[in-house]
Amino acid sequence: MRALLVTHGTRGDVQPMLALAVALRDRGHEVVLAAPDSFADAAGEYDIEFASLGEGPNRLMDDPVVKEAIEGGYRGVRGKVTAVRTARRVKPMMVEVLHNVGEVAKTSRADVVVHTTGVPAHHAAEMLGVPAVVVTLQPGWIPTGEFPCPMIPLPRLPRILNRATYLAVDAVLRMYAGITATWRTTELGLPRRRGMHDILHDPDGRARPILQAFSPRVALSASDWRDSVHTNGFWYLPAVSGWEPSAALRDFLDAGPAPVYIGFGSMAGRDSRRTRAVVEEAVRQAGVRAVLATGWGGIAATAGTGDLFVIDHAPHDWLFPRMSAVVHHGGGGTTGAALAAGRPQVVCPFVADQPYWANRVHAVGVAPPPIRQQQLTADRLTAALRQATGDAGMRERAERLGREIRAENGVSAAVALLENLT
Repeated sequence: MRALLVTHGTRGDVQPMLALAVALRDRGHEVVLAAPDSFADAAGEYDIEFASLGEGPNRLMDDPVVKEAIEGGYRGVRGKVTAVRTARRVKPMMVEVLHNVGEVAKTSRADVVVHTTGVPAHHAAEMLGVPAVVVTLQPGWIPTGEFPCPMIPLPRLPRILNRATYLAVDAVLRMYAGITATWRTTELGLPRRRGMHDILHDPDGRARPILQAFSPRVALSASDWRDSVHTNGFWYLPAVSGWEPSAALRDFLDAGPAPVYIGFGSMAGRDSRRTRAVVEEAVRQAGVRAVLATGWGGIAATAGTGDLFVIDHAPHDWLFPRMSAVVHHGGGGTTGAALAAGRPQVVCPFVADQPYWANRVHAVGVAPPPIRQQQLTADRLTAALRQATGDAGMRERAERLGREIRAENGVSAAVALLENLT
């Protein structure tokens, strides 16, 4: 089998697909990973064939409107207006990405196209005459009558309206319908057809295979989903061979009790210095040691002192098991890594699927109630840190769930499903 894997976005969007690429390669299949150019080095570390889709919307991470959208969480009338403004900025940059997807597909010799929901690569699969398989990295893409769409901030609604809430996701996808239709007809040579923007169904109306790259032990599952929906566990990358922590980081870890990890990834908001000040004060009040990851600017990058050690980043699979708790923004990838490490979590979500994961890890008993970033204060974070590091029952539940999560091996199950498909 020769598989073309297509994704775009930040680390949380790309790393699971790289994990799938490695697992396919290790089973003897040929694979090409098409992703933003900034992930070429990561693919190279695992000797995976890489095709660049350009940076596209990633270039907007420092845009003031995008930061406002992240900080506001799309709530209220202002949040909805900001979401529309953000989509308008993203649209022209997606034209570049779609063009590159088409060019990569034409030379890929792929037997199957596997793509995340953010890139409509099912059109490329249609052009090639091969199956399209959709990967969802968060719940909310598959309608159900059992619970409302997890990605949309909504008040509590009558159960009869649950399925209707998924129309909001469809509306988001249709924001890019115009540029996608133009790409489809002018670059891929495909005719316009009914339902061409539907990522869940083939042109003949049959349900496409859906691979959900997260654990059913944490995420809600629905009994009315079709058999084509497969939820088998998070997709984890094997450890990078040759990676070593700095001597300074090792010395810090060895110098005292296990610290907490604090990092908010690519979620920058508009005031990383305030976030840094809140974190420092909470660490002091809680009396804990901390490893602070500045990431893509979510926390101001100034030197640490005393019980606070500052890093840019480190592999989560190496770092998290050495922590006493993990404080993060609630992205699916970071949530999955903290779950696999078997550590209690403190989740401070911004937007999109992050509030969902924050609520779910609290619901399964491995995290205190979430603290939305818009409401983050030193006192609230202090209380959450004390609970996450001092609650023996929470620690035991996190360790037990970690063992169960690791045993799922979701990426191997995904490979087996693809092998049966082709």
